[in-house]
Amino acid sequence: MNILMAVSEAVPFAKTGGLADAVSALSLSLAKQGHTVKIVLPRYYHINRDTLRHLEGEMGVPMGGREEWSAVYAAALPGSAKKNPVEVYFIDHEQFFGRDGIYGVPSEPDFMDNPRRFTFFCRAVFQLCRKIRWYPDVFHAHDWPAALVPVFLKYRERGAPFEYAVSVLTIHNLGYQGIYHKDNFSYTNLDWSVFYSAGFDDWNMMNLLKAGLNSADKLNTVSPHYAWETQTSQHGFRLDGVLRSRSADYTGILNGIDTNIWNPKKDASIPRRYSAKDMAGKGAAKEALQKEFGLPLAPDVPVIGMVTRLTEQKGVGEVFGPAYGCAWSLCRDMDIQMVLLGSGEPWCENEVKSLSRRLSNFKAHIGYAEKESHLIEAGSDFFLMPSRYEPCGLNQMYSLAYGTLPIVRNTGGLADTVQNFNQETGEGTGFMFDDLTPLAIYNTVGWAVWAYYNRRDQIEAMRAAGMKENFSWDKSAKKYLEMYETALAVVHSR
Repeated sequence: MNILMAVSEAVPFAKTGGLADAVSALSLSLAKQGHTVKIVLPRYYHINRDTLRHLEGEMGVPMGGREEWSAVYAAALPGSAKKNPVEVYFIDHEQFFGRDGIYGVPSEPDFMDNPRRFTFFCRAVFQLCRKIRWYPDVFHAHDWPAALVPVFLKYRERGAPFEYAVSVLTIHNLGYQGIYHKDNFSYTNLDWSVFYSAGFDDWNMMNLLKAGLNSADKLNTVSPHYAWETQTSQHGFRLDGVLRSRSADYTGILNGIDTNIWNPKKDASIPRRYSAKDMAGKGAAKEALQKEFGLPLAPDVPVIGMVTRLTEQKGVGEVFGPAYGCAWSLCRDMDIQMVLLGSGEPWCENEVKSLSRRLSNFKAHIGYAEKESHLIEAGSDFFLMPSRYEPCGLNQMYSLAYGTLPIVRNTGGLADTVQNFNQETGEGTGFMFDDLTPLAIYNTVGWAVWAYYNRRDQIEAMRAAGMKENFSWDKSAKKYLEMYETALAVVHSR
């Protein structure tokens, strides 16, 4: 198949979250299975043009009653095979993308012209195909910035050379939908009848993701449990009705992880590599972690790690909220150590810094460092993820690969990847709770710590079981291919 990935970020070129990792890893896995994959994304200011290949001639994109002009650059995705590389194409429009930030900057978190920036990008995808004379079987769009690709295919481009192409839209986080004033709709060059037939209308606003969900041939999200949750009013962010109406075309496919990078057998970021058969390296990582964060060297005291954005979605209020969060009680009442790596909301950063100063067994580093995140995964005994909602989650899968037992809320991809501990049989790969409350987190951490001190044989068995889990992208890629094939079969039967 010819598969085009339309996306606003992809590693190593542009990244704000897990979306960038997922798209690049999926593309590499699909190419490894023999398919031709190309990624299209904007050429943001920080992406150095000197490192890219320039495609001769500018590209015209009809928008808003006029034509926008763009340059195009290209590069091979790092990690691609020489025989079948994943090509990355960059849409270079200085006015829209020649600035700091992908979606915004601290002084303007959501650029005012984002609806026009990404509307232009989505239409440019089709013009790029014409420019390079390459026509996809599948247009695979990711999240709201690329959600108009299915809309344009259905209402503007459905004909030669895209007559038999299909569109797929993947929801990586339903909480972000691209809702803007409907005055921006005229820039799409679509008839106003499409505003209503495609479902852009959202309380007199324009909802880009909603229109994409109504228009794509197939929909999916990044875990089976999240696919179910998003069809409920509790987690549907007002689009649960749309998703229920498209339930026959909507599925959940769990993200994979890059097992070349997140693998204790290969990891150069930890002091000593290890495996389920030889766990000595995990003890060395624990000692290095305690030194790195200034904790007492105590090999027999359980370490609870966190690598997280300090935002409401991640449940940090219930852990670190002043006067009601459970972090202080955990560290005061239990013989444990806690480490945290992350950044986010100022109030939470300040509280974390305060706890780090006042508690001898809690230490935090504000920010993000790749090597430290690997050290936390390898050196911790438990990994805490009290998410309010979690479309997929990656850290719990990293943790399992490193023999670190997750302590997670029963939601989204966490529910799909962690098996709750059964203390009667010893089965399980982690510890789960249902209610997002400080008491529930406190009690579940206490349960894990009790098992650590009283059921070490079961803890070791759980570690071994977790390290045997297969979270590779190859497994997920096959499910994407099945979805593509189903959609193509419908189009070709018309």
